[in-house]
Amino acid sequence: MASNNNQSKSALSKMKYEVANDLNINLKQGYNGDLTSKQAGSIGGEIVKRLIQQAENQMSNNG
Repeated sequence: MASNNNQSKSALSKMKYEVANDLNINLKQGYNGDLTSKQAGSIGGEIVKRLIQQAENQMSNNG
């Protein structure tokens, strides 16, 4: 169970950096307090959109 949790965290972290890169936001390892609320929200919002899209794709492929 712990291994699965670590894999999930790793996948989300990877997605966070991919999304930031796609949005041309400079996200660095560690503290990112220099980001604006708009930038941070854009990253989070895009992650949610992508996760929803993945879930919808999985549901349509299974049904």
